[in-house]
Amino acid sequence: MSRSDFPAVTQDAFHRGKFHLIQPAAKAHRAGVDAMLLAAAAPDGFDGAVADLGAGAGAAGLAVLSRCAEARAALVERDALMAECARRTLQLPGNEAFRDRVEVIEADVMASGRIRLEQGLEDNRFDLVIMNPPFNHGHDRATPHETRRLAHVMVEGMFEAWVRTAAAISRSDGMIVVIARPESLSDILAALDRRFGCADILPVHPREAAAAIRVIIRARKGARGPLSILPPLVLHGAEREFTTRANRLINGEVALFADR
Repeated sequence: MSRSDFPAVTQDAFHRGKFHLIQPAAKAHRAGVDAMLLAAAAPDGFDGAVADLGAGAGAAGLAVLSRCAEARAALVERDALMAECARRTLQLPGNEAFRDRVEVIEADVMASGRIRLEQGLEDNRFDLVIMNPPFNHGHDRATPHETRRLAHVMVEGMFEAWVRTAAAISRSDGMIVVIARPESLSDILAALDRRFGCADILPVHPREAAAAIRVIIRARKGARGPLSILPPLVLHGAEREFTTRANRLINGEVALFADR
C-alpha cells in the first residue's frame, strides 16, 4: 500500500504504555476494551503460539505478548489497510521487545482449507486461538465505510466458518477464546459443538445491576465435559470508573480465567 493511499493514523498506548498501536484515525475499526479482555484470557505464563483471528491492527495478539514474555503471535487479518497498520505497528521503537515474536498473515478467516493454506495459515499450529468477530447484524445501522463495515457486520454462517478455521489451525489440545454479544451465544456454542468442549462462559456486565453486554467463551479442542457459567466480570463501579479487577485486566496485569 503506497504512502499516498494510507489514511491518517493515530499511535495509541495500551497496557500503561508497554506497547503502542498504529490505527486509522477514522473510517475503520479501532481497538479498545474488548481486545484487552480477549487478550487477558491467555493464562499467566503462556509460552505457546497464539493466533489472533481478525486481528485488525493487532491489539489483542500484542497484548498477549505484552503480558506473556515467551509467547509468539500470528496476527491474521484479511483487510489490507489493517494488515499494513499491524506491520507499521511492529516497526514502532516501543514495540521492539517482541517484534521477533510476531508475524502478520494477510488471510481470510472464512476461506476454505486450500485457500487458507495458500494464504499462510497452516493446520495444527497454534496452542491458543483468540477472536473478536464482527458482532453487528446486517439490519443494524451500518457504517458507509467499507473497512469499518467488514470489521463490524457479521455475515451468514460466520461463527461456523471462524470456529471451523480455529479447529483446523489449533493443536490437538488447543484452546479457543471468543468475545461476542450475548445474543450470539447459541450460534457460537453450536459452532463449537464436536470441535471444542468443556466451555467456560464468562458474562461481562457494564455495571453490577445491568444486563451483560458481552460474553467471553473459552473451550478446549476435543475436550468432553460440562459447560460452566462463571461469575461475571463487572466493568464499572458506581461512579463509572473501572472496577479494580477490570482495570487490571485491561492493563495486562492479571489473567481473566483462574486455572481449573
